[in-house]
Amino acid sequence: MSRDVRNSEEAPEENDSLQLEGGVHRRYLTRSGAERMHKELLRLLNEERPKVTAEVSAAAAQGDRSENAEYIYGKKRLREIDRRIRFLQKRLDTATIVTPSEQPDTSRVYFGATVTLEDEDEARVTYQIVGSDEIDTAGGRISVESPIAKALLRKKVGDTVAVIRPRGEIEYTIVQIRYL
Repeated sequence: MSRDVRNSEEAPEENDSLQLEGGVHRRYLTRSGAERMHKELLRLLNEERPKVTAEVSAAAAQGDRSENAEYIYGKKRLREIDRRIRFLQKRLDTATIVTPSEQPDTSRVYFGATVTLEDEDEARVTYQIVGSDEIDTAGGRISVESPIAKALLRKKVGDTVAVIRPRGEIEYTIVQIRYL
């Protein structure tokens, strides 16, 4: 299921979530980001949780649970796993999956775009604009909520944008826009 966020009233201009009826937020995820989250969810459900549950059961069988560090730690780890499972399920249930390669208007920057920028010193950097659950700055994946992404949205090749950073303002020129 892909979504054209370009012309939608739900387009993520200011951030990657939209409040719907009942206080539920709609989050945008790229298809690859949703797949990564789904893999983590399956790993937690099918591998981690059963393993920790077995460890807790073995520790409980040893007797006094109040001074049993393995039991106490295992229960704590189980709560952490359950919390992460609930988080991932909620995020995936409320996400709008965007497939960047299906973007009809590839001449402008929208959610999911991979953008190559050139600064004043002619140094180039490439970023993909993704949802807040997919951020990987080392891998060039920045949140649609970031100052750079906000400045880039709806711009086209050749446009110059100014971005205010802690070290001062910098200007970037858009060199290339791709939807992978």
